[in-house]
Amino acid sequence: MTWEIIDKNLTKDFEFKNYVDAVSFVGKITPLAEELDHHPDILIHSYRKVKIMMYTHTENKITQLDYKLAEQIDLIN
Repeated sequence: MTWEIIDKNLTKDFEFKNYVDAVSFVGKITPLAEELDHHPDILIHSYRKVKIMMYTHTENKITQLDYKLAEQIDLIN
């Protein structure tokens, strides 16, 4: 699945084989978000699904920073 724009957010859903893998994936996002000082909203649901939602709050829109983080997240999945 590709990233989509939903309600002003760059959004993507990821599915894993279990809860542990989903949580591990979220843990891998943390250093990327810290390095860019850009922190997405992350929802773990249905025990093995992760939804990432982001936009640049200071700009009140999706910016290149969001796309940069999205590219980095795709590389870890």
